[in-house]
Amino acid sequence: MTKKERYRFLIDYFLQHSPDAETALLYDGPFQLLVSVILSAQCTDKRVNLTTPALFKKYPDALSLSNASFDDLFALIKSISYPNNKTKHLIGMATMLMESFDGKVPMTVDELVQLPGVGRKTANVITSVIDEQPNMAVDTHVFRVSTRIGLITNAKTPLAAEKQLIRELPEQYIHKAHHWLILHGRYVCTARNPHCNECGLRAICKFVNKNVKVEI
Repeated sequence: MTKKERYRFLIDYFLQHSPDAETALLYDGPFQLLVSVILSAQCTDKRVNLTTPALFKKYPDALSLSNASFDDLFALIKSISYPNNKTKHLIGMATMLMESFDGKVPMTVDELVQLPGVGRKTANVITSVIDEQPNMAVDTHVFRVSTRIGLITNAKTPLAAEKQLIRELPEQYIHKAHHWLILHGRYVCTARNPHCNECGLRAICKFVNKNVKVEI
C-alpha cells in the first residue's frame, strides 16, 4: 500500500465515522479556548472543563485575568496539574495580550508562541480550531497513532511529524485530522494495550500487522 493510499483510507474512514470531530474542551471564543488549552497540558480535558466555569466567571477576558492576583487564580486552578506554573503563565499571557495585542488573541502561530505558556502545539490548536487554518498540533497521541499507522516515517520530533503530516494531508482536512488522530489515540490506539480488534484502521496499520494477532 502506498502512502497516498494509506492517507486516503484514513480520510475516508474518519469522514464516514467521525465527520464532526472537534475538541472536547468547552469554550466560548478564542480567549477561553486559549486558557483551556494552556490548562490542558498534561491534564485531562474533563478536569479542565470542571475547572473553567468558575475561572471564566471571575476572569471573563484578558483584562480581568491580567489583573488577577496569583493567590486568587491559583485557588481556582489548584486541582489542575502544575498549578503554580500555569497560574504564572495565565497571568503573563493575559498581560501580554493587553500590552501587545489590544486584549485580543492573535491568529498566527508566530504571534501566539510569544505568549507565556504557549508553545507551537498550543498555537496550532488555537489557529486550527478557531480559524480552521491548516495547522497540525502534534501531541503524544497524534505522534503515536501516526507512527503506528505509517503516516509518518523516521520522525524524531513533533515538529518533524507535523511537517510530514501537513505535507501529505489534503489542506482542507488538516484542521480536522488533529482531532481524528488524538481521539483515536485516546480511546482506541492507546499507548498500552491498544484495542486493535475494535480498530477500523487495521487494514492500513503497520503496528497491528507486525505485532498483534487480530481476532477475525
